[in-house]
Amino acid sequence: MQGITILGSTGSIGVSTLDVIARHPGQYTIYALTAHSRVEELAAQCQQFRPRVAVVGSAEAAKRLSALLREQGSNTEVAYGEQSLCAVASAAECDAVMAAIVGAAGLAPTLAAAKAGKKVMLANKEALVMSGQLFMDAIADNGATLLPIDSEHNAIFQCLPQDYRRVPIQHGVAKILLTASGGPFLKRPVDTLEAVTPEEAVAHPNWVMGRKISVDSATMMNKGLEVIEAHWLFGASASQIEVVIHPQSMIHSMVSYVDGSVLAQLGNPDMRTPIAHALAFPERIASGVGPVDLVKVGQLHFFAPDFGRFPCLKLAYHALEQGGSAPAVLNAANEVAVEAFLTRRIGFRVIDQLIARVMDAMPSCEIPNIGSLLEQDRRAREIAHSLI
Repeated sequence: MQGITILGSTGSIGVSTLDVIARHPGQYTIYALTAHSRVEELAAQCQQFRPRVAVVGSAEAAKRLSALLREQGSNTEVAYGEQSLCAVASAAECDAVMAAIVGAAGLAPTLAAAKAGKKVMLANKEALVMSGQLFMDAIADNGATLLPIDSEHNAIFQCLPQDYRRVPIQHGVAKILLTASGGPFLKRPVDTLEAVTPEEAVAHPNWVMGRKISVDSATMMNKGLEVIEAHWLFGASASQIEVVIHPQSMIHSMVSYVDGSVLAQLGNPDMRTPIAHALAFPERIASGVGPVDLVKVGQLHFFAPDFGRFPCLKLAYHALEQGGSAPAVLNAANEVAVEAFLTRRIGFRVIDQLIARVMDAMPSCEIPNIGSLLEQDRRAREIAHSLI
């Protein structure tokens, strides 16, 4: 049995992971579940899956969770804080970690899992976007296994040779094609986007996601972060990574080879497919997702993104080309901007403007260690807050 730690178990990825695991009770056991503040949801998960440890974000949340678990007669140990997240991600009883904490908060425990040599199922794109080479070095130096959970990167992983070693030219890879739905505002007149509300921005047409990632999809910053993530996962340069708008979200991404072949991975838009793929890799298990009915789909459409409509995507390409600290600054500024939009302190079209101003204020520099990375992250957030 694989012992699994789920970082962010009450979010959409965590819930989907538990759904897949529940379908295979003889193959997986839950070592730890974590949530920041959704105590009631976490308590219900603990009652069903009986983890050894449950971790929350604060002492107050831990007190509330402990009381609920005592009422249930649960033996689950309760802990809180970043140090405890790192502990459950690196514990000997844990074989694999689902890294699904949204944003920079997921960096430390995900790095801890890598340094402990775990199978890291990466759903937190921000951790890799921020730390880049530091993260990939931690994976390589400690014999960890890295499996992407984003539907796009999981699709690319499935379309590459099994012995792929992050050198495209050695495997005849010409280009990586990242598909994007285009989000809820793909056809909305650009001159009306200033009036977009948080409720409109989180209403994704194809995927059920958290609020932050839904806004990122609406601005296409989500795709921009995925471009940077693809660079680190697959060793492709910015010029080798092309974003293609595909509104149906049936083809999750493609790999173009030098011989003219293009391999694509298709599936219904349900995150249980890449989760099941990573949990069982290199085997296959049932995910609960039905197959695509191509006859019913009928047609698939593709076209190029408009940087005028989606300036955040252009900013992400710029950050990747700059390298160094630029992706971490981009990510930090975006997190602050999205939160400000969701709390109605800035408008939708101010998100990209705020990010651009922070990036202009912080020229790219080298990131030799985690301390310098966190300092760049802190400074970017400080500048972003000062501009709001």
